Amino acid sequence: VKQTETMHWLQRSNLKTARAWRIKQALRSIYATATTPDEATPLLKRWLSWASRCRLEPFKRLGRTISKHLPGVLNGFNAGKHNGRVEAMNRSLQEARARARGYRRVENFIAMAYLIAGKLTHLPASPFAPFLPVPQETT
Repeated sequence: VKQTETMHWLQRSNLKTARAWRIKQALRSIYATATTPDEATPLLKRWLSWASRCRLEPFKRLGRTISKHLPGVLNGFNAGKHNGRVEAMNRSLQEARARARGYRRVENFIAMAYLIAGKLTHLPASPFAPFLPVPQETT
């Protein structure tokens, strides 16, 4: 209860961090609620106006970046696609590279990339994985 009261006080305070938090949450709510570019356009324009007047330089810079790339941002609402999967795959490949501390030949790294990111299903199970029963097909 005390933490909730403190959070409510912080939200109503005039601190820069509270203002930054409100602006960030407003942008998050746009992405959570808008599903089409037509829905997102007025919400983003209002948010951009707020960000440009907020006197917080990081949000002003973010607002300018979003304004500069507004057609692409709105296209993201239309397509519903993002680069999250690509970023996750890149992280997996970087972890594999770090684990191996480099590969002797580039072909070895390419083969490892196919094994990690290829989502291959016909490979045998790892001998180190615990035994899991194979589900029976029902026809």
